Amino acid sequence: MQPTLLILAAGMGSRYGGVKQLDQFGPNGETIIDYSLFDAIRAGFGKVVFIIREELRDDFEEIFRPKLEGKIEYDYAIQSLQSYVPADLGTVQRTKPWGTGHAMLCAWEQTSAPFAVINADDFYGLEAFQVMGDFLRTNTDDQLHALVGYEVKNTLSENGSVSRGVCSVDENGNLASVIERTKIYEKDGGAAGRQIVYEEAEGVTPLAPETPVSMNFWGFKPAVFPLVREQFEAYARANFDLPKAEFYIPTVMTNLIQQNQGHCKVFRSRSEWFGVTYPEDKPTVQASLKRLHDEGQYPQQLW
Repeated sequence: MQPTLLILAAGMGSRYGGVKQLDQFGPNGETIIDYSLFDAIRAGFGKVVFIIREELRDDFEEIFRPKLEGKIEYDYAIQSLQSYVPADLGTVQRTKPWGTGHAMLCAWEQTSAPFAVINADDFYGLEAFQVMGDFLRTNTDDQLHALVGYEVKNTLSENGSVSRGVCSVDENGNLASVIERTKIYEKDGGAAGRQIVYEEAEGVTPLAPETPVSMNFWGFKPAVFPLVREQFEAYARANFDLPKAEFYIPTVMTNLIQQNQGHCKVFRSRSEWFGVTYPEDKPTVQASLKRLHDEGQYPQQLW
């Protein structure tokens, strides 16, 4: 069965200041999503599901329908604030989406095959799609999932802190834990030189440059959806009155591991990754994409 690709594209872009998932970065006006779609098709994915807010649907249809028709099946899943929230809690009082774990859950009805999940605003490279596609086609264990992890030193922004899922991997190459660190950056470490650190209320903690982090390139079997729903309902009850609380995919995976309901193979990637967090990141991404076209890794016209 050909795997499905879920694209997390419902974010608000608070630090970017706009709808970055539809912004133009390639030399011919391509979005970052265009490169993920192109690579997914090359890697043998059979369907793509855009997880979006309802107000973005017409824009997505206008931009991507002409590119995808006849090449790959596609669909939309709407991440609404009320989706999968227990009815007895009433109307949700928040403007920010519930987070990436909730977004994945919102694509349940559109997803029947093994599936990968990616961010709309991250460039992952062909190798990541090939590795994940092969895993999803050959894995027969409903409790075995996967993550493509990138070295933290390759995932920073020169323009401010970033949020990453910091991974711990056991001797068998499986994920032992993944913890969302929302403020990772590089700083001057004095005699030790430049240091990568994450900052929390308790203080600043160093991170080794090769530490694997999640860039939200996950692989799952559809059997995970009922478990995710159970987790989210509990989370919504505990955080209903916290309008900024977010239910992350790393939270989902951590709970699966801790409750012996799943385990996760980590594929270590040293490939080039880049993404957009701040407006100032845009020129760097544009230059990187142009270089990849010039090197022949992508045709001059993707579509």
